[in-house]
Amino acid sequence: MITTYLIAWLGMVVLAVVNGAIRDFAYKKRVGDLRAHQISTLSLIILFAVYFWALTYYFPIESEYHAWIIGAIWLALTILFEFGLGHFVSHLPLRKMLHDYNLLAGRVWVFILIWTFIGPYIFFTFVQNHL
Repeated sequence: MITTYLIAWLGMVVLAVVNGAIRDFAYKKRVGDLRAHQISTLSLIILFAVYFWALTYYFPIESEYHAWIIGAIWLALTILFEFGLGHFVSHLPLRKMLHDYNLLAGRVWVFILIWTFIGPYIFFTFVQNHL
């Protein structure tokens, strides 16, 4: 079951890339960088919620413990992917990569990491209580 969720993380990458492409090509020029960042963060949280629900519905998580393990693995993979891509592919300085985490500047990307971590537990609980 953990292996299924490990592979399912790749679906999150696809959703994030598609979400980012829509942001960049559909509305970023009209609303500006900061607002586009905020909109795409919210839309990705919603996309992830639908994805998490489908995963937990079709591939039930066995326990609360497993839900937290899945969340922790997804969080670690997301951070490694984001900072690995930023550093090794885009050659961005750490300061630039951390920019989207500055809540005081209106950057809300940290909520994606929080949702990635707690989402499996929330949907495990939801599916357990509604089956």
